[in-house]
Amino acid sequence: MPETTRPIQFYFRGQTHEVAGQPTTRTVLQHLREDLHCTGTKEGCAEGDCGACTVVVGELRDDQLELKTVNACIQFLPTLDGRALFTVEDLKQADGCLHPVQQAMVECHGSQCGFCTPGFVMSLWGLYLKHDKDGITPDKREIDDALSGNLCRCTGYRPIIDAARRMGELPKVEFDREAVKTALRAIDQDTPLAVTHAGQTFHAPRTLAQLVQLRTDLPKARILAGSTDVGLWVTKQMRELGDIVYIGRVEELRAMQVQDGMLEIGAGVSLEEAYAEAARHYPEELSELWQRFASLPVRNAGTLGGNVANGSPIGDSMPWLIALGAQIVLASVRGQRMMPLEDFYLAYQKSALQADEVVQAVRIPLPRKDVRFRVYKLSKRFDQDISAVCAAFALRMEGDTIAEARIAFGGMAATPKRAAHAEALLQGGAWSEAQVQAAMTALAQDYAPLSDMRASAAYRLRTAQNLLYRYWLETRTDAPLAREDVRAFAVSAA
Repeated sequence: MPETTRPIQFYFRGQTHEVAGQPTTRTVLQHLREDLHCTGTKEGCAEGDCGACTVVVGELRDDQLELKTVNACIQFLPTLDGRALFTVEDLKQADGCLHPVQQAMVECHGSQCGFCTPGFVMSLWGLYLKHDKDGITPDKREIDDALSGNLCRCTGYRPIIDAARRMGELPKVEFDREAVKTALRAIDQDTPLAVTHAGQTFHAPRTLAQLVQLRTDLPKARILAGSTDVGLWVTKQMRELGDIVYIGRVEELRAMQVQDGMLEIGAGVSLEEAYAEAARHYPEELSELWQRFASLPVRNAGTLGGNVANGSPIGDSMPWLIALGAQIVLASVRGQRMMPLEDFYLAYQKSALQADEVVQAVRIPLPRKDVRFRVYKLSKRFDQDISAVCAAFALRMEGDTIAEARIAFGGMAATPKRAAHAEALLQGGAWSEAQVQAAMTALAQDYAPLSDMRASAAYRLRTAQNLLYRYWLETRTDAPLAREDVRAFAVSAA
């Protein structure tokens, strides 16, 4: 028989909703459609790519209501405990009228077949809530970012973007944040959730001490953060996960602080929050990568700690973190240990994480005037696409001499990896075109990339070399070129 310490509780459709007796990996989308018969939320891809299942989840942080779009198809139902869930059904007004977001979609002809429309509407509603009080019309960057996780097969995006502009021109509809906050305060509990079904338990500790103790007691349990990768193991691979330990309610892991020249980001901080803070310190270097990293709903759910722990060879976070000399902080009941991030990855899908440890934080060096840092992402699409190659370069200069060279690539090896031969060739030399050309050649000794659906091995190696040359064009001592000038140079050369 299913057992539970208490029911899963979340705010839904104006009241507290309780759930018990459900599988620990039942998705929010399954619960909506199959249990609650709220069929406005659609299933398209079941892997967080198409956005047809977009919903908004709210939670209290420092007694403020945070609202974020996420993909319901890969979020597990127990992660809603203590939170609020909003679907397209919630947008219906008391008098039966459409919400301004929906009305704008009608007026701008933003829907044809309509299957993807509820997801677009919820993404736009998330954007609407950011400006419903200030009356500011979102700019193109905000609109593109908000819609980055929604795909449309028939309408095209122009009328939907028109609707994003139009929705702010219609009479305002207020969202009762205080009612939601009151409801969330009422269901907030310090008691950790532990839901058991069919012999598998979903644990949601509330403190770091509880988390590391669970890790010691259940060394084979699956650690779950944002579910943007693990969710697919269930929806696409039909895997049984066994016991799950969810870190999303551990407040210590959701902190960010600057100390001793380092930005420390907790393992539970969302990718969106983590990249926003990192880009605040490195605006020129990281802003574009932040925008191009997955989609907004994925960044809202996924965590930097989860991304780093996963260690995917095609992940976009690891190259720039390694190039900057980031450190990873690991925690267990035995205490903390810290190591350079590059040492954490031992082989494909194998790391130095021990059975009783969890990732606690990532520590990132803050900018220094003597370090020239750049990151580049190559992919087939600008938005929401996995990199064929992700490159990061950081040179520490002493005058015109390279005192330290750090070069890291994703997509070029079985793990995120530094370019040891190229670095050794550059170190101690001048930052000159001759040195760069030699280092470009040396990259062939550092990497033997594979061919796959994203790129051929030859393409990967050639573009990796070209990105190093681009980096030199942008950072050379004599007349460096701005990024837009480098792009123009590349076009004219082609």
